[in-house]
Amino acid sequence: MIKTLLFVGLGSFLGGISRFGLTRWVQGHGTGDFPYGTLVVNLLGCLLIGVFYGWFDRARIFDPDLRLLLTVGFCGGFTTFSTFALETAGLMQSGRIGASAAYMLLSVTLSVAAVLLAEAVV
Repeated sequence: MIKTLLFVGLGSFLGGISRFGLTRWVQGHGTGDFPYGTLVVNLLGCLLIGVFYGWFDRARIFDPDLRLLLTVGFCGGFTTFSTFALETAGLMQSGRIGASAAYMLLSVTLSVAAVLLAEAVV
């Protein structure tokens, strides 16, 4: 059990610092206060988890530690639903109802599409 926790923890650490860096980079290159960074991170995380699950299934890789490191650990640490909810609420509270609706629609629809696409392609 300790080994499993270490794999998940390592993946979460790597995912979290990757999320922080990529989000800041995207936001630094964007315009306005729309949360492009979180949107990009969540979409990329969905693509990655689809790739990982497709890869594990098709390559018949049954190493549970590697699966946990990449999916629960890295993807769980990389994506951030709580930040998505906070940013959506902030857009709503600032009266930007259209932007909040677009953000929710884009995030959910494109994230599910990214998982399905990645799983099908791998």
